[in-house]
Amino acid sequence: MSDGEGRVFLITGASSGIGEATARQAAAAGYRVVLAARSTEKLELLAEELGGLAVTCDVTEWADQEASMGESARLELNGTGVRVTLIEPGMVDTPFFDERPVGMLEPDDIARAVLFAITQPPHVDVNEILVRPTTQST
Repeated sequence: MSDGEGRVFLITGASSGIGEATARQAAAAGYRVVLAARSTEKLELLAEELGGLAVTCDVTEWADQEASMGESARLELNGTGVRVTLIEPGMVDTPFFDERPVGMLEPDDIARAVLFAITQPPHVDVNEILVRPTTQST
């Protein structure tokens, strides 16, 4: 039995980069995954591969953001057993960059930080994680 068996993990931006790497690690750890992103086709393929559920969501749209905002979710879900963690990645080698700076993090680096947060005992809620490459100055 894996650590995540029977638990559900919602991942936004799951169709590529950090979200995809996190989805893969979470599914491998036994979590049932709900994958959200704009890229419906890529998202559905990944959900099928991982046995998860695909939900189209555009976090650049304010109406969509009003629904999966971290602190609001944490307050609304307080006492339910649901934990909310905000991940703040520094420069990560994802399709976001046209010209890739040297020394960036890999999506799996952030996915490992996410898995750290969710594998804590039930009474521990890791609220925020800021992860930067050692070469990033700000």
